[in-house]
Amino acid sequence: MELKWLKDFIALADHKSFSKAAESRFVTQPAFSRRIRSLENWLDVNLVDRNQYPTQLTTAGQAFISQAHGLIEKIDQSREHVRSIESSQDQVMLLAQHALTVAFFPAWIKDLKPLIKDTTLRVDTGNLHDIIEKFVAGNTDFLLAYAVPINTRQTFTDPFGQLYKQGVESLTIGYDTLMPVCAVDKDGLPLHALAKQSNPTDQAQTVKLLSHPAESFFGQLIDRECLPHLSSQINFQTICENALSEGLKALTLQGEGMAWLPKNLIIKELENNQLFDLSDTMMSVELTIKLYRIREARHPTAKLIWAHLQTQVDQ
Repeated sequence: MELKWLKDFIALADHKSFSKAAESRFVTQPAFSRRIRSLENWLDVNLVDRNQYPTQLTTAGQAFISQAHGLIEKIDQSREHVRSIESSQDQVMLLAQHALTVAFFPAWIKDLKPLIKDTTLRVDTGNLHDIIEKFVAGNTDFLLAYAVPINTRQTFTDPFGQLYKQGVESLTIGYDTLMPVCAVDKDGLPLHALAKQSNPTDQAQTVKLLSHPAESFFGQLIDRECLPHLSSQINFQTICENALSEGLKALTLQGEGMAWLPKNLIIKELENNQLFDLSDTMMSVELTIKLYRIREARHPTAKLIWAHLQTQVDQ
């Protein structure tokens, strides 16, 4: 049983609508419905009468509401107790997307070392959906993540809306570009470039693709911002799918196919002509890197870091 299932169930009881409850929980309705069903399967009872509209709870569901509130309260109390023990340790906690921990974090944190001194910086990585949920639950000092372009924010399945609610602050601390690249041959020419087409009757092209999963952050960005701008005569043959950009980078360097990768991750390879920029025939996406916090930092060093970064932004 997962804590989010209990919160989902309470939202459903409050809104009496799967669509409105899903919106309040910043997930798609199908995902929300699956989570309610998972809770019912775990309890082995039906909590919702799906034949009624507006949505009605079954007798078991009505009885479980107070228990759900009580379970959440007990879990929160246990979390606060454990956190109070850990907070006595001298450490700052940061959640970050996988790609940023490799491509951006090392150089960024180097500039902050005079502020951190002997404080331990604990970094926890994960997919965007999970780290946002941990962040809004108050389980960290900072969240380091790519910001979603405004024009695509509403189409993402990840709970970005939670980063724009009251009490969450953010600072823009960097930039990146999600760009299409491939390896080069012995003559320095791209291995997987598109031939420029002059008219719609040109022969269809097949391109080997090393892709991010469709439901991942980069996968969704590519699907919404890059693929629609390509000719319908371009066929992608997916060779490998990997949620980790550094894994796709290794395969790209081997010449297995082309991939969209964050520029900060491949700067050296571009400079050394190991990778070829395909942006002349495929779209790139400009990205903003943001640091988020929920007001009232827990650790004095976290307050110093934020104040320092805020000063830089103001300048």
